[in-house]
Amino acid sequence: MALSFRRRCLLLLCLTAIQSGHAAVQTCMDKHQVVGVLRQMEKFLKGQEMRFTEGLRIMKSKLATLQNSVSKLPQADQSAAPTTCPTLEAPAHGTKFGSKYLVGHEAHFTCSQGYHLVGSATRACRDNGTWTGIGAICKDISECASNPCQNGGTCVEGVNQYKCTCPQNWSGSHCQHQTQTDVNECEVYRLDKGGKLCIHECVNVPGSYHCSCPSGYKLLPDGRNCEDVDECLSQQHNCSRGTTCINTGGGFQCINPECPRSHGNISYVKTSPFQCERNPCPMDSRSCHLAPKTVSFHYLSLTSSLQTPATLFRMATAAAPGRTGPDSLRFGIVGGNSRGIFVMQRSDRQTGELILVQQLRGPQEISVDVDMSEYSDRTFQAKHVARVNVLVSPYNF
Repeated sequence: MALSFRRRCLLLLCLTAIQSGHAAVQTCMDKHQVVGVLRQMEKFLKGQEMRFTEGLRIMKSKLATLQNSVSKLPQADQSAAPTTCPTLEAPAHGTKFGSKYLVGHEAHFTCSQGYHLVGSATRACRDNGTWTGIGAICKDISECASNPCQNGGTCVEGVNQYKCTCPQNWSGSHCQHQTQTDVNECEVYRLDKGGKLCIHECVNVPGSYHCSCPSGYKLLPDGRNCEDVDECLSQQHNCSRGTTCINTGGGFQCINPECPRSHGNISYVKTSPFQCERNPCPMDSRSCHLAPKTVSFHYLSLTSSLQTPATLFRMATAAAPGRTGPDSLRFGIVGGNSRGIFVMQRSDRQTGELILVQQLRGPQEISVDVDMSEYSDRTFQAKHVARVNVLVSPYNF
Protein backbone atom coordinates (compact mmCIF):
# COMPACT_ATOMS: atom_id res chain seq x y z
CA MET A 1 0.00 0.00 0.00
CA ALA A 2 2.92 2.35 0.80
CA LEU A 3 4.49 1.59 -2.60
CA SER A 4 1.28 2.42 -4.46
CA PHE A 5 1.04 5.65 -2.52
CA ARG A 6 4.63 6.56 -3.53
CA ARG A 7 3.89 5.86 -7.21
CA ARG A 8 0.89 8.17 -6.99
CA CYS A 9 3.03 10.90 -5.48
CA LEU A 10 5.65 10.53 -8.23
CA LEU A 11 2.95 10.69 -10.90
CA LEU A 12 1.46 13.74 -9.18
CA LEU A 13 4.86 15.49 -9.21
CA CYS A 14 5.38 14.80 -12.92
CA LEU A 15 1.92 16.05 -13.88
CA THR A 16 2.52 19.21 -11.94
CA ALA A 17 5.68 19.89 -13.89
CA ILE A 18 3.98 19.35 -17.28
CA GLN A 19 1.13 21.75 -16.40
CA SER A 20 3.64 24.44 -15.59
CA GLY A 21 4.69 24.59 -19.33
CA HIS A 22 8.12 22.94 -19.11
CA ALA A 23 9.23 19.86 -21.03
CA ALA A 24 8.52 16.63 -19.14
CA VAL A 25 11.97 15.25 -19.79
CA GLN A 26 13.67 18.42 -18.63
CA THR A 27 11.44 19.46 -15.63
CA CYS A 28 10.52 16.15 -13.93
CA MET A 29 12.67 15.51 -10.80
CA ASP A 30 15.39 13.05 -11.05
CA LYS A 31 15.43 9.75 -9.15
CA HIS A 32 17.38 11.05 -6.17
CA GLN A 33 15.00 13.90 -5.62
CA VAL A 34 12.00 11.58 -5.80
CA VAL A 35 13.59 9.23 -3.28
CA GLY A 36 14.16 12.12 -0.90
CA VAL A 37 10.60 13.25 -1.20
CA LEU A 38 9.37 9.74 -0.61
CA ARG A 39 11.52 9.39 2.51
CA GLN A 40 10.03 12.58 3.90
CA MET A 41 6.56 11.30 3.17
CA GLU A 42 7.44 7.97 4.87
CA LYS A 43 8.61 9.80 8.00
CA PHE A 44 5.39 11.83 8.03
CA LEU A 45 3.27 8.70 7.79
CA LYS A 46 5.26 6.96 10.55
CA GLY A 47 4.60 9.95 12.78
CA GLN A 48 0.90 9.75 12.05
CA GLU A 49 0.92 6.00 12.77
CA MET A 50 2.62 6.53 16.18
CA ARG A 51 0.11 9.19 17.17
CA PHE A 52 -2.76 6.87 16.14
CA THR A 53 -1.29 4.00 18.19
CA GLU A 54 -0.83 6.23 21.25
CA GLY A 55 -4.44 7.39 20.91
CA LEU A 56 -5.64 3.76 20.94
CA ARG A 57 -3.52 3.00 24.01
CA ILE A 58 -4.97 5.99 25.90
CA MET A 59 -8.52 5.02 24.93
CA LYS A 60 -7.99 1.39 26.15
CA SER A 61 -6.59 2.70 29.45
CA LYS A 62 -9.62 4.92 29.98
CA LEU A 63 -12.00 2.02 29.20
CA ALA A 64 -10.22 -0.19 31.78
CA THR A 65 -10.45 2.57 34.39
CA LEU A 66 -14.16 2.98 33.70
CA GLN A 67 -14.81 -0.78 34.05
CA ASN A 68 -12.93 -0.87 37.36
CA SER A 69 -15.00 2.04 38.68
CA VAL A 70 -18.27 0.37 37.66
CA SER A 71 -17.31 -2.90 39.42
CA LYS A 72 -16.81 -0.99 42.71
CA LEU A 73 -20.32 0.45 42.81
CA PRO A 74 -22.32 -0.61 46.03
CA GLN A 75 -24.90 -2.58 43.99
CA ALA A 76 -22.24 -4.88 42.63
CA ASP A 77 -20.32 -5.41 45.92
CA GLN A 78 -21.26 -8.92 46.97
CA SER A 79 -19.21 -8.70 50.21
CA ALA A 80 -21.05 -5.65 51.57
CA ALA A 81 -22.43 -6.19 55.09
CA PRO A 82 -26.15 -7.20 55.08
CA THR A 83 -28.71 -4.82 56.49
CA THR A 84 -29.67 -5.39 60.15
CA CYS A 85 -32.46 -4.08 62.36
CA PRO A 86 -32.13 -2.68 65.90
CA THR A 87 -32.04 -5.16 68.82
CA LEU A 88 -35.44 -6.02 70.31
CA GLU A 89 -35.87 -6.76 74.04
CA ALA A 90 -38.34 -9.16 75.67
CA PRO A 91 -41.24 -7.33 77.31
CA ALA A 92 -41.54 -7.32 81.11
CA HIS A 93 -43.46 -10.44 82.24
CA GLY A 94 -42.92 -11.95 78.78
CA THR A 95 -40.53 -13.86 76.53
CA LYS A 96 -38.93 -13.12 73.15
CA PHE A 97 -38.13 -15.86 70.62
CA GLY A 98 -35.60 -15.12 67.85
CA SER A 99 -32.06 -13.78 68.24
CA LYS A 100 -31.15 -12.74 64.67
CA TYR A 101 -31.85 -9.27 63.32
CA LEU A 102 -31.02 -9.67 59.61
CA VAL A 103 -33.41 -8.74 56.81
CA GLY A 104 -36.22 -11.32 56.58
CA HIS A 105 -35.76 -12.69 60.11
CA GLU A 106 -38.64 -12.62 62.60
CA ALA A 107 -38.99 -12.11 66.36
CA HIS A 108 -41.92 -13.52 68.34
CA PHE A 109 -43.31 -12.46 71.73
CA THR A 110 -45.44 -14.20 74.39
CA CYS A 111 -46.60 -13.21 77.88
CA SER A 112 -46.47 -15.07 81.19
CA GLN A 113 -49.58 -16.51 82.82
CA GLY A 114 -51.79 -13.77 84.17
CA TYR A 115 -50.77 -11.27 81.46
CA HIS A 116 -51.98 -10.59 77.93
CA LEU A 117 -50.01 -9.24 74.94
CA VAL A 118 -50.61 -5.71 73.66
CA GLY A 119 -48.86 -4.91 70.35
CA SER A 120 -47.44 -7.20 67.67
CA ALA A 121 -46.86 -10.85 68.54
CA THR A 122 -44.55 -11.20 65.50
CA ARG A 123 -42.24 -8.59 63.93
CA ALA A 124 -40.07 -8.97 60.79
CA CYS A 125 -36.86 -7.13 59.81
CA ARG A 126 -37.37 -5.11 56.60
CA ASP A 127 -34.87 -4.14 53.86
CA ASN A 128 -34.61 -0.60 55.17
CA GLY A 129 -33.42 -1.76 58.61
CA THR A 130 -36.73 -1.25 60.47
CA TRP A 131 -39.14 -3.72 62.09
CA THR A 132 -42.71 -4.33 61.03
CA GLY A 133 -45.51 -3.97 63.59
CA ILE A 134 -45.40 -2.16 66.91
CA GLY A 135 -43.64 -2.84 70.21
CA ALA A 136 -45.04 -5.65 72.41
CA ILE A 137 -45.89 -5.18 76.09
CA CYS A 138 -47.49 -7.54 78.61
CA LYS A 139 -50.38 -6.17 80.67
CA ASP A 140 -51.83 -7.71 83.82
CA ILE A 141 -55.10 -9.54 83.25
CA SER A 142 -57.79 -8.17 85.52
CA GLU A 143 -59.83 -11.08 86.87
CA CYS A 144 -62.50 -8.62 87.92
CA ALA A 145 -62.76 -6.90 84.53
CA SER A 146 -65.68 -9.11 83.50
CA ASN A 147 -67.65 -8.22 86.67
CA PRO A 148 -68.10 -11.85 87.78
CA CYS A 149 -69.76 -11.00 91.10
CA GLN A 150 -73.56 -10.85 90.96
CA ASN A 151 -76.22 -9.15 93.05
CA GLY A 152 -74.00 -6.31 94.28
CA GLY A 153 -71.05 -8.49 95.24
CA THR A 154 -67.59 -6.90 95.41
CA CYS A 155 -64.78 -8.46 93.36
CA VAL A 156 -61.41 -8.71 95.11
CA GLU A 157 -58.36 -9.34 92.90
CA GLY A 158 -55.95 -12.16 93.73
CA VAL A 159 -53.02 -13.84 92.00
CA ASN A 160 -54.63 -15.20 88.81
CA GLN A 161 -57.92 -15.49 90.66
CA TYR A 162 -60.58 -13.43 92.35
CA LYS A 163 -63.00 -13.68 95.25
CA CYS A 164 -66.48 -12.23 95.58
CA THR A 165 -67.47 -10.55 98.83
CA CYS A 166 -71.23 -10.93 98.97
CA PRO A 167 -73.75 -8.54 100.50
CA GLN A 168 -76.19 -9.69 103.14
CA ASN A 169 -78.66 -12.39 102.10
CA TRP A 170 -76.47 -13.50 99.17
CA SER A 171 -73.88 -16.28 99.01
CA GLY A 172 -71.94 -18.47 96.60
CA SER A 173 -68.72 -18.06 94.66
CA HIS A 174 -70.43 -15.39 92.51
CA CYS A 175 -73.04 -14.24 95.07
CA GLN A 176 -75.63 -16.10 93.00
CA HIS A 177 -77.54 -17.80 95.85
CA GLN A 178 -80.13 -15.88 97.83
CA THR A 179 -80.41 -16.71 101.52
CA GLN A 180 -82.81 -15.67 104.22
CA THR A 181 -81.57 -16.25 107.74
CA ASP A 182 -78.92 -18.95 107.32
CA VAL A 183 -76.62 -20.23 104.57
CA ASN A 184 -76.35 -23.98 104.19
CA GLU A 185 -72.63 -24.03 103.46
CA CYS A 186 -72.70 -27.79 102.90
CA GLU A 187 -75.26 -27.49 100.09
CA VAL A 188 -73.74 -24.33 98.60
CA TYR A 189 -70.32 -26.02 98.36
CA ARG A 190 -71.85 -29.10 96.74
CA LEU A 191 -73.63 -26.99 94.11
CA ASP A 192 -70.67 -24.68 93.49
CA LYS A 193 -67.78 -27.09 93.51
CA GLY A 194 -69.55 -30.31 92.65
CA GLY A 195 -67.97 -32.11 95.59
CA LYS A 196 -68.14 -32.63 99.35
CA LEU A 197 -67.07 -30.05 101.88
CA CYS A 198 -66.35 -32.83 104.37
CA ILE A 199 -64.83 -36.23 103.68
CA HIS A 200 -67.60 -37.96 105.64
CA GLU A 201 -70.56 -35.81 106.73
CA CYS A 202 -71.17 -32.07 106.63
CA VAL A 203 -73.44 -30.71 109.39
CA ASN A 204 -75.01 -27.27 108.81
CA VAL A 205 -75.46 -25.08 111.89
CA PRO A 206 -76.78 -21.50 112.15
CA GLY A 207 -74.17 -19.22 110.62
CA SER A 208 -71.64 -21.98 110.01
CA TYR A 209 -71.07 -25.72 109.56
CA HIS A 210 -68.89 -28.52 110.92
CA CYS A 211 -67.69 -31.91 109.72
CA SER A 212 -68.33 -35.11 111.60
CA CYS A 213 -66.61 -38.51 111.47
CA PRO A 214 -68.04 -42.01 111.90
CA SER A 215 -67.53 -43.99 115.10
CA GLY A 216 -63.95 -45.12 115.49
CA TYR A 217 -62.56 -42.11 113.59
CA LYS A 218 -61.34 -38.68 114.71
CA LEU A 219 -61.48 -35.30 112.97
CA LEU A 220 -58.12 -34.01 111.77
CA PRO A 221 -56.90 -30.46 112.51
CA ASP A 222 -58.01 -29.28 109.04
CA GLY A 223 -61.62 -29.73 110.23
CA ARG A 224 -62.62 -31.69 107.10
CA ASN A 225 -60.84 -35.05 107.02
CA CYS A 226 -61.13 -38.08 109.27
CA GLU A 227 -58.52 -40.52 110.56
CA ASP A 228 -58.97 -43.99 112.00
CA VAL A 229 -58.46 -44.33 115.76
CA ASP A 230 -56.03 -47.16 116.58
CA GLU A 231 -57.79 -48.64 119.60
CA CYS A 232 -55.04 -51.24 120.03
CA LEU A 233 -52.21 -48.68 120.16
CA SER A 234 -54.15 -46.32 122.44
CA GLN A 235 -55.31 -49.16 124.72
CA GLN A 236 -58.97 -48.41 124.03
CA HIS A 237 -59.88 -52.08 123.55
CA ASN A 238 -61.30 -54.76 125.81
CA CYS A 239 -59.40 -57.80 124.53
CA SER A 240 -58.87 -60.45 127.21
CA ARG A 241 -55.62 -62.19 128.08
CA GLY A 242 -54.67 -64.78 125.52
CA THR A 243 -56.02 -62.74 122.62
CA THR A 244 -54.34 -60.09 120.48
CA CYS A 245 -55.88 -56.76 119.48
CA ILE A 246 -55.98 -56.12 115.72
CA ASN A 247 -56.92 -52.61 114.60
CA THR A 248 -59.48 -52.28 111.81
CA GLY A 249 -61.06 -49.33 110.01
CA GLY A 250 -63.34 -47.80 112.66
CA GLY A 251 -62.84 -50.57 115.24
CA PHE A 252 -60.77 -53.55 116.38
CA GLN A 253 -60.86 -57.34 116.72
CA CYS A 254 -59.55 -59.62 119.43
CA ILE A 255 -57.69 -62.46 117.70
CA ASN A 256 -56.52 -65.87 118.89
CA PRO A 257 -55.89 -68.05 115.84
CA GLU A 258 -55.81 -71.80 116.30
CA CYS A 259 -53.40 -74.29 114.77
CA PRO A 260 -54.68 -76.89 112.28
CA ARG A 261 -56.25 -79.91 113.91
CA SER A 262 -54.12 -83.05 114.24
CA HIS A 263 -54.81 -85.92 111.87
CA GLY A 264 -52.81 -89.09 111.41
CA ASN A 265 -49.15 -88.42 112.04
CA ILE A 266 -49.56 -84.68 111.43
CA SER A 267 -49.86 -82.34 114.40
CA TYR A 268 -48.91 -78.74 115.16
CA VAL A 269 -47.77 -76.70 118.13
CA LYS A 270 -48.21 -72.93 118.56
CA THR A 271 -44.81 -71.24 118.77
CA SER A 272 -46.08 -67.60 118.76
CA PRO A 273 -49.47 -65.82 118.79
CA PHE A 274 -49.53 -65.91 114.99
CA GLN A 275 -47.55 -69.04 114.01
CA CYS A 276 -47.80 -72.80 114.33
CA GLU A 277 -45.06 -75.34 113.57
CA ARG A 278 -45.44 -78.98 112.60
CA ASN A 279 -44.18 -81.57 115.05
CA PRO A 280 -41.39 -83.88 113.83
CA CYS A 281 -42.61 -86.50 111.36
CA PRO A 282 -41.96 -90.24 111.45
CA MET A 283 -39.26 -91.18 108.94
CA ASP A 284 -41.65 -93.35 106.90
CA SER A 285 -44.61 -90.88 106.81
CA ARG A 286 -44.60 -89.25 103.38
CA SER A 287 -47.91 -87.43 104.01
CA CYS A 288 -46.43 -85.77 107.10
CA HIS A 289 -43.40 -84.51 105.18
CA LEU A 290 -45.69 -83.06 102.48
CA ALA A 291 -47.84 -81.20 105.05
CA PRO A 292 -47.00 -77.52 105.73
CA LYS A 293 -43.97 -77.18 107.99
CA THR A 294 -45.26 -73.83 109.31
CA VAL A 295 -48.65 -72.10 109.28
CA SER A 296 -48.71 -68.35 109.94
CA PHE A 297 -51.60 -65.89 110.35
CA HIS A 298 -51.67 -62.32 109.04
CA TYR A 299 -54.29 -59.55 109.33
CA LEU A 300 -54.55 -56.60 106.92
CA SER A 301 -56.91 -53.64 107.35
CA LEU A 302 -57.91 -52.00 104.04
CA THR A 303 -60.05 -49.01 103.10
CA SER A 304 -63.09 -49.58 100.91
CA SER A 305 -62.58 -49.42 97.12
CA LEU A 306 -58.78 -49.43 97.34
CA GLN A 307 -57.22 -48.71 93.96
CA THR A 308 -55.89 -51.82 92.22
CA PRO A 309 -53.56 -53.51 91.52
CA ALA A 310 -52.15 -53.30 95.05
CA THR A 311 -49.46 -55.47 96.65
CA LEU A 312 -50.81 -56.69 100.02
CA PHE A 313 -48.36 -59.28 101.30
CA ARG A 314 -44.85 -60.62 100.61
CA MET A 315 -43.55 -64.10 101.41
CA ALA A 316 -39.85 -65.07 101.49
CA THR A 317 -37.47 -67.59 103.02
CA ALA A 318 -34.36 -67.16 105.12
CA ALA A 319 -31.74 -69.84 105.79
CA ALA A 320 -30.53 -70.48 109.31
CA PRO A 321 -26.97 -69.37 110.07
CA GLY A 322 -24.46 -71.93 108.77
CA ARG A 323 -27.03 -73.68 106.59
CA THR A 324 -27.61 -73.26 102.87
CA GLY A 325 -31.12 -72.32 101.82
CA PRO A 326 -33.20 -73.87 99.05
CA ASP A 327 -32.01 -73.30 95.50
CA SER A 328 -35.55 -72.67 94.21
CA LEU A 329 -38.95 -71.60 95.54
CA ARG A 330 -42.50 -71.99 94.24
CA PHE A 331 -45.37 -69.73 95.27
CA GLY A 332 -49.11 -70.22 94.88
CA ILE A 333 -52.63 -69.63 96.25
CA VAL A 334 -54.04 -72.78 97.86
CA GLY A 335 -57.37 -71.54 99.21
CA GLY A 336 -59.88 -68.71 99.57
CA ASN A 337 -59.62 -67.20 96.08
CA SER A 338 -62.73 -68.56 94.40
CA ARG A 339 -63.65 -65.14 92.95
CA GLY A 340 -60.21 -64.46 91.47
CA ILE A 341 -59.69 -61.41 93.67
CA PHE A 342 -55.99 -62.10 94.22
CA VAL A 343 -52.96 -63.29 92.24
CA MET A 344 -49.63 -64.58 93.53
CA GLN A 345 -46.48 -63.77 91.60
CA ARG A 346 -42.72 -63.82 92.13
CA SER A 347 -41.06 -60.42 92.58
CA ASP A 348 -37.53 -61.83 92.72
CA ARG A 349 -35.79 -65.19 93.17
CA GLN A 350 -36.56 -65.43 96.90
CA THR A 351 -39.83 -63.44 97.23
CA GLY A 352 -43.46 -63.93 96.25
CA GLU A 353 -46.15 -61.22 96.32
CA LEU A 354 -49.90 -61.43 96.97
CA ILE A 355 -51.58 -58.80 94.77
CA LEU A 356 -55.16 -57.50 94.97
CA VAL A 357 -56.54 -57.22 91.43
CA GLN A 358 -60.20 -56.41 92.13
CA GLN A 359 -61.60 -53.56 94.23
CA LEU A 360 -63.25 -54.58 97.48
CA ARG A 361 -66.18 -52.67 98.95
CA GLY A 362 -66.57 -52.82 102.71
CA PRO A 363 -67.48 -53.84 105.17
CA GLN A 364 -66.32 -57.40 104.53
CA GLU A 365 -63.67 -59.93 105.55
CA ILE A 366 -61.85 -62.28 103.17
CA SER A 367 -59.25 -64.96 103.91
CA VAL A 368 -56.80 -66.34 101.37
CA ASP A 369 -54.14 -69.04 101.89
CA VAL A 370 -50.81 -68.75 100.06
CA ASP A 371 -47.97 -71.25 100.16
CA MET A 372 -44.24 -71.32 99.49
CA SER A 373 -42.56 -74.63 98.61
CA GLU A 374 -38.80 -75.12 98.95
CA TYR A 375 -36.77 -77.28 96.53
CA SER A 376 -33.14 -78.35 96.53
CA ASP A 377 -31.74 -80.04 93.43
CA ARG A 378 -35.35 -80.24 92.20
CA THR A 379 -36.29 -82.26 95.27
CA PHE A 380 -39.12 -81.09 97.53
CA GLN A 381 -37.85 -80.03 100.97
CA ALA A 382 -40.64 -78.21 102.85
CA LYS A 383 -43.80 -76.14 102.48
CA HIS A 384 -44.95 -73.05 104.41
CA VAL A 385 -48.52 -71.70 104.42
CA ALA A 386 -49.62 -68.14 105.26
CA ARG A 387 -53.29 -67.37 105.94
CA VAL A 388 -53.92 -63.72 105.05
CA ASN A 389 -57.09 -62.19 106.54
CA VAL A 390 -58.23 -59.00 104.74
CA LEU A 391 -60.49 -56.71 106.82
CA VAL A 392 -62.21 -54.13 104.58
CA SER A 393 -63.52 -50.93 106.18
CA PRO A 394 -66.94 -49.46 105.24
CA TYR A 395 -65.22 -46.17 104.30
CA ASN A 396 -62.70 -45.14 101.66
CA PHE A 397 -60.60 -43.09 104.10
